[in-house]
Amino acid sequence: MSDENGEKNGPLELSDILHIATKDGAELPFEVVGLLEDPESNMAYAVLLHEPEGAEGEEAEGEFIVTDLSGNLIDDEELAQDILDDFLEFADESADAPEGSE
Repeated sequence: MSDENGEKNGPLELSDILHIATKDGAELPFEVVGLLEDPESNMAYAVLLHEPEGAEGEEAEGEFIVTDLSGNLIDDEELAQDILDDFLEFADESADAPEGSE
């Protein structure tokens, strides 16, 4: 995968934008919203989010994808779902934590 200029020369970082081509030929921008490492396998993954333009509020559903740090989609759907579930659980816990408790 490459960035919007087709030139990604390193691992993905938070807030990077990756343009993913869809089956119908469109390109959707996905933003890196999380980076996770699996201590057992020593592999690292990026969680990316595409938010539809003009969508706001609770009704706006974004689309998540999971890649390796080079931007390659994870083919194993079960692994990708586990990584996404871990990310969402962590994000939910962080949102519920009182300020200054970190």
